[in-house]
Amino acid sequence: MKLTIERGALLNALSHVQNVVERRNTIPILSNILMEAASGSVKFTATDLDIEAVDAADAKIDSEGAVTAPAGTLFDVIRKLPSGADVELELQPENRQLAIRSGRSSFSLPTLPATDFQTMVPDADATEFSIEAVDLRRLIDKTRFAISTEETRYYLNGVYLHAADTDGGKKLRTVATDGHRLALCETDAPKGAEDLTGVIVPRKAVGEVRRLIDASDGDVEVSVSDTKIVFKSGRAQLTSKLIDGSFPDYARVIPKSNDKALIIDNKSFEAAVDRVSTVSAERSRSIKLSLSEGKIALAVSSAETGQGHEEIECDYQEKEMDIGFNAKYLLDVTAQIEAEDARFLFNDPSSPALVLDPGDASAQYVLMPLRV
Repeated sequence: MKLTIERGALLNALSHVQNVVERRNTIPILSNILMEAASGSVKFTATDLDIEAVDAADAKIDSEGAVTAPAGTLFDVIRKLPSGADVELELQPENRQLAIRSGRSSFSLPTLPATDFQTMVPDADATEFSIEAVDLRRLIDKTRFAISTEETRYYLNGVYLHAADTDGGKKLRTVATDGHRLALCETDAPKGAEDLTGVIVPRKAVGEVRRLIDASDGDVEVSVSDTKIVFKSGRAQLTSKLIDGSFPDYARVIPKSNDKALIIDNKSFEAAVDRVSTVSAERSRSIKLSLSEGKIALAVSSAETGQGHEEIECDYQEKEMDIGFNAKYLLDVTAQIEAEDARFLFNDPSSPALVLDPGDASAQYVLMPLRV
């Protein structure tokens, strides 16, 4: 195998796939990227056996072939080469090393045979649809912060993707929860996704897809089967196994009768929470909100770390109420609000609060209260 490729094109393709590789691997081949040179392009594949990322780039192919090389080292070498440089990659037959040459720089990396590399086989009978990258980014960004990190509740370790019936018609919806908070976002269901059965996309796959489509402004092709989901954007493709489990009936925890409305300037509230929570105990991060007509008082009191208090104006016309929340969870939600104001709907101090964004009716957030 021998080829010449522009450094920028090579770096872009490698950046799309190398993050899939786990830094610590007991199986040596999984630390490598598969490179296949043929027909005027070179294809790169990386996998951890649960996720597979593929991308390709145009190249001048002098000799076709395939080989695997260490993902991290290869990416770092290419990243540090000068912008605009041409890079020559050659598999040296005498020692099976991958030679990398660019200008006056030269490197030699160990390789493993391409035949040892395992690739994922796509499933038949998949549901296929196309969604605009901007819509997919929004579905991910509005929900992924609420994904659980508790491995014991593995069915919460991802985003639940499904079609939902609403008063506004069929929607493609994403939901994430860790049991303490819930985030929901939806968009009009694309053609082909109207009857999508719910699937749980793992946290790592969600992050890799978001990275893959970060700069994309076109359509993303999605294929969903019982066990796998595939995302295609241009030449790049990401395949992931799905989480085999049942997502909880999230609709039951979304409040329907919360009638005490708080409307508050989101940026001011976010900044106040951030300031006051500076002295909160790291474990609980508890902050008390005292609601009264026209104002809200934020307070933190800890025997270990001290006290903090701040008052800000708001639109609240209901009876006085004290309610506590995890400050980090509050900040995560306020970071998603696009409008100037945030709208909180309460029932009582022991019931979950519903948070709405007046600038985005397609998103909802639920926060469980803490005892204060």
